[in-house]
Amino acid sequence: MLGLPKGSLEEATLKLFAKAGFRISKSSRSYRPSIDDPELDGRFVRAQEVSRYVEHGYFDCGLTGHDWVVENGSDVIEVCDLIYSRASAVVSRWVLAVPEASGIHSVQDLAGKRIATEVVNITRKFLEKHGVAAEVEFSWGATEVKVPDLVDAIVDLTETGSSLRANKLRVIDTLLLTNTKLIANKESWENPEKRRKIEHIALLLKAALEADSKVGLKLNAPSAQVQKILEKLPALRNPTLSPLSNPDWTAVETIIDERVVREIIPQLKELGAEGIIEYPLNKVVY
Repeated sequence: MLGLPKGSLEEATLKLFAKAGFRISKSSRSYRPSIDDPELDGRFVRAQEVSRYVEHGYFDCGLTGHDWVVENGSDVIEVCDLIYSRASAVVSRWVLAVPEASGIHSVQDLAGKRIATEVVNITRKFLEKHGVAAEVEFSWGATEVKVPDLVDAIVDLTETGSSLRANKLRVIDTLLLTNTKLIANKESWENPEKRRKIEHIALLLKAALEADSKVGLKLNAPSAQVQKILEKLPALRNPTLSPLSNPDWTAVETIIDERVVREIIPQLKELGAEGIIEYPLNKVVY
């Protein structure tokens, strides 16, 4: 039984599973997905709740943020990191923020103040760690707009910081780094059959994420230039070289980061390479 995050992570999660080879479909009003794997069943629940249902055994495994595991105090197995989100492939941060014009410049300045956040437990532990007594209230969303009229500060999740800057907020401190994780119920993890299945899911999801930033590259190269061409290729491993029917030419195939392809292809062409093909990848397994 698989717990899938409903809400902001939902679409990105479905795309990740599709790339990993699992087709998950559901109607717009259904919380019971159809999965093209007879060994899997699942439910969509809010990411904030997934870790609790995994801990209690309703789900054998699930996807949720590390932050919600911490916030709920859930006793689960964190199987692997899956760094993706609705907006980017970076680790997110829960930050303490105040208006740019605020006189608050450190956590100590929050004594006697009011803070709004979705992660009440994480915030209270942070304040306790610094010996600060402040009021923490739960925010149902749109937390950025509550300062300075309703509260003195907020603890909010940010990936790029653009939303905070747009609302003229200044970051004081970082409380927690977080990203999506595949988590498992402890009893399920001790079951050899279920553990094997969970590990297979983890392998395929990580492979799909790894492939997101990489492409395959094929080309035919003059044999006399192969060494120079290999020096230009920052390969994942050693490139594959194959002889062609014409001994003066060699086929080269490799996997490289997509961000460097636009710089490398012109250089390969200058070295005499022909038939250069760039192709997308679904999975990269180390």
